[in-house]
Amino acid sequence: MTKKSLSGGTNPDLSMLTLSMAEAQNPFADPLRFERRVPECAIVIFGANGDLTKRKLLPALYQLAADRRLPANFAVLGTSRTQLSDDAFRSKMREEVKQFLESGDFDDDLWSRFAANLHYIAGDMNDPALYQAICAKLSEIGQRNVLFYLSTQPSYYGTAADHIGAAGLGETAPGAWRRIVVEKPFGHDLASAKALNDRLHASFPEEEIYRIDHYLGKETVQNILAFRFGNGIFEPLWNRRYVNHVQITAAEAIGVEGRGAYYQEAGALRDMIQNHLLQVLATVAMEPAAVFEPHAVRDERAKLLRSIKIIQPQEVAKFAVAGQYKGFREEPGVDPTAQTDTFAAVTFYVDNWRWAGVPFFVRSGKKLPKRSTDIAIQFNSAPLKLFGSADGDLSKRPNLLILRIQPEEGISLRFFSKQPGSGMHLRPVSMDFKYGASFGGRTPSAYETLLVDAMVGDATLYTRQDMVEASWRVVEPILENWQSQKFHFPNYDAGTWGPEAANQMLADTGHQWRNS
Repeated sequence: MTKKSLSGGTNPDLSMLTLSMAEAQNPFADPLRFERRVPECAIVIFGANGDLTKRKLLPALYQLAADRRLPANFAVLGTSRTQLSDDAFRSKMREEVKQFLESGDFDDDLWSRFAANLHYIAGDMNDPALYQAICAKLSEIGQRNVLFYLSTQPSYYGTAADHIGAAGLGETAPGAWRRIVVEKPFGHDLASAKALNDRLHASFPEEEIYRIDHYLGKETVQNILAFRFGNGIFEPLWNRRYVNHVQITAAEAIGVEGRGAYYQEAGALRDMIQNHLLQVLATVAMEPAAVFEPHAVRDERAKLLRSIKIIQPQEVAKFAVAGQYKGFREEPGVDPTAQTDTFAAVTFYVDNWRWAGVPFFVRSGKKLPKRSTDIAIQFNSAPLKLFGSADGDLSKRPNLLILRIQPEEGISLRFFSKQPGSGMHLRPVSMDFKYGASFGGRTPSAYETLLVDAMVGDATLYTRQDMVEASWRVVEPILENWQSQKFHFPNYDAGTWGPEAANQMLADTGHQWRNS
């Protein structure tokens, strides 16, 4: 493969071996192993003393350093209200990374080199002086490419964007870039999502705004595109002629884990379905893009979201179910009369040629029997019952394709096979693919993948403004209906699969949830 040398010419023999001395000595970069090169840049993390930074962001950056994927001159500049020196911040992050590193061993020597690039500024996000200090620090460390990461309470997103713009931090020099990463939730409803987008656009163009949804960074979610569009045997079946229905489940065994005050203002429909699971649904059901590049792929996801049938107020009771587990109202910070949904199940229909009439059953909940996120695509039964089955009617055990997102990523296909012995008796068997067993080695975390994408400028796995607004339009009629009534909560026991009404919703259409 021909590559351009660093001098600008083309040399097919030297390929990527032509490196500057600085790159050759850089312990954090190995250009021979990876096609995409992360440019030199700084990551400014707002809320650097919070949970997301210690649990996900710093461990992901450390792992990228361990994999030699970071550039020679990279920097992390953390900021929050807590007064810390650079050394105190480094020491604190060292303990956090050791605790939350998902894979691999912690290396003290590597950490010493990595930590030399960590810096810290204490300040109030409402104070313009903080942004002037950030500007001065970026000049000091000599970085023109900057990724601003908003790891704060959502109420600060607009404030931070306003001040970044006022301080001129969003302005780029020739050949440089400035980008901003925004964590979910992207607004509390459609109106607030539009207002937030307006404030972000005042400081950054849309192409430099990266709305992060970590579900889209998971390997199985990415693999949906490869599975569908890279294999000729599946795509012809991916439509209403062969697919009976689709189930998307995101189940958590835990409760709110001390986040009751926040969660009671959100709920399962807002917290999971509006963003994560609708993006997963869009990835499962979208049309193939003409080319695999960010705008084309996101255009198709956005088109699918706009094709989801909007549930009318009089239909909400038929197509949506809210639940709350027993004990939620006793959680710290939760109102004893809270009407918060800790479980939500919705039946969606996609009004397009491919999926007309095919139901997409989506559910998410806390205090369910196990932690599991998967997509189950059930195919139509064979039209003629030629064979008997050892375990009942074959039509009750149809072909099933299961895409497992967590805890163990992989794909399973269920089909029928003849049992050994005389007679033609069939039984269901599974063909399983597991990432760990098939590829070996370590699977990158979602945040590793998404951080690299943001630094190289690849927005394929990030959510665009029109996609955010389309997903709010889908769930807003349900939210408005639920807010106008009083539920008899709680309505399901911890350790069960939610309220009975969720089972009845599927039974009314002749289906049942897959709970195994």
